[in-house]
Amino acid sequence: MTTLKNDTFIKALLKQPTDYTPIWMMRQAGRYLPEYRQVREQAGSFMAVCTNPELACEVTLQPLRRFAFDAAILFSDILTIPDAMGLGLYFTEGEGPKFKNPIRTATDIEKLPIPDPEIELRYVMDAVRLIRKNLEGSVPLIGFSGSPWTLATYMIEGGSSKNFAKVKGLMYDQPALMHQLLDKIAQSVAAYLNAQIAAGAQAVMLFDTWGGMLSGDDYREFSLYYAQQVRSLLKTEIDGQRIPTILFTKGGGLWLEDMAATGYDALGLDWQTDIGQARARVGDKVALQGNLDPMALYAKPEVITEKVKTILQKYGNGSGHVFNLGHGILPDINPEHVKAMVDAVHEHSRIYHSIPQ
Repeated sequence: MTTLKNDTFIKALLKQPTDYTPIWMMRQAGRYLPEYRQVREQAGSFMAVCTNPELACEVTLQPLRRFAFDAAILFSDILTIPDAMGLGLYFTEGEGPKFKNPIRTATDIEKLPIPDPEIELRYVMDAVRLIRKNLEGSVPLIGFSGSPWTLATYMIEGGSSKNFAKVKGLMYDQPALMHQLLDKIAQSVAAYLNAQIAAGAQAVMLFDTWGGMLSGDDYREFSLYYAQQVRSLLKTEIDGQRIPTILFTKGGGLWLEDMAATGYDALGLDWQTDIGQARARVGDKVALQGNLDPMALYAKPEVITEKVKTILQKYGNGSGHVFNLGHGILPDINPEHVKAMVDAVHEHSRIYHSIPQ
């Protein structure tokens, strides 16, 4: 097991004392960087980068050459699992992801295979192995997956959706069928994340992008329950090292107490949730990750610094905070504004870690 030169991110997730608040950024490897856009243009498409371990490794490392992030995150997509199930993922410019073979019937669900991560998704595992090798223990590597509910929304809708009519229609009209689908996806997600851990991921995150569009009862039954199922199946220790887990539900601020009871080490917060209030609500049960509004990165560096300081102050003293955006960075953000955020977190967070815990 490679000894990490910088394990601040791991320690913060496990609520262990740190010298400062660590930071990484959702979508930190990607389209806001000119060097990424160059790689993508040469590769020909987004999926051509995702499915090429060498290119996925390169774009994973690119932001770390520019900024002092405390973690790397695997460059991939949340829809690799449905693609490996045979749904035929493709991307349309300006419209996002689509599936050639969306889920429409009970027979479609019954036919769905649970992919073998080292066969159908071998390119992801090879990328994880290559990234770990090239990181040389500098910072930890985060693996990830979409949540069962979020994957189900894309699989049933056939792509992005404004009102989620098809997936909600199935959920309300045939709940047993929806549970059958979600159970199969949860098994697939757990196998996928366990394979990433075996390949070298040192923390894993579950992205529940669309859980927040459910009512409270439906969220607990159709989203959170399966996120908890995934967590129960994860092998969170390897070679004596603990593998922290993060659950992020966009729009999930209403249900933090329920989320904190699922067994994940940390909860991601979107920008609409006050981090000080969130900490008061969950206490010492979990670490918190977040939660600067991604739009704040359009501001001048000095404004970004003040926004960072406010979030740090609201979280307060002690460990258990990983700084991040409240959602992914937007493609037209000036990279210099990212640097301003990273530098501000590292500079201004130390005062909150100088008190004995």
